[in-house]
Amino acid sequence: MFNLANVITIIRVFFVVPIVALLYFEGPTTCLLAAFLFVLASITDFVDGHIARKENMVTNFGKFLDPLADKLLICSTLVMCSSLGWIPAWATIVIIARELAVTGLRAMAADEGVVIAADKYGKAKTVFQIIALVPLLIHYPLFGLDVQRIGLFALYLALLLTVFSGVNYFSGFHKIWLGKAEARNEHAN
Repeated sequence: MFNLANVITIIRVFFVVPIVALLYFEGPTTCLLAAFLFVLASITDFVDGHIARKENMVTNFGKFLDPLADKLLICSTLVMCSSLGWIPAWATIVIIARELAVTGLRAMAADEGVVIAADKYGKAKTVFQIIALVPLLIHYPLFGLDVQRIGLFALYLALLLTVFSGVNYFSGFHKIWLGKAEARNEHAN
């Protein structure tokens, strides 16, 4: 359970606390530090998955913890950005609602014996959210760039991908569920 890949995932969870704390004491320096820690935490998402696959360390615990760590990191950062008035609350609500809905869908699918793995749209959604959150966390102008505006633009792109990927998961599950229902009906006849 505590192989290298899972330990790296656990470390990502622990990054959430200092990021939130730094944003609580918001200022140019603390925001830059929060953005730096967020980038480090985001890198661990790619590192743990690479190690798990390459070293054959894929575990059920890791399959559960990895997406949970991603959601904790991204959602807590979004909530802090919303509470600081840097992003609209509705955007945070849409992203969190999608995460909860897809998590619930995965639980329902698992109950039916179906595993819904992250697809390319779900992975792209996470990457776009990370790309959007880095400049949003920096917040203050950097080298003459309005990073806040860049972050908001990227966030709206991430929102589109977030909604699309959520609809894609539900559509895919619906097709699987209909196929299973038809198979049960044919078997009953």
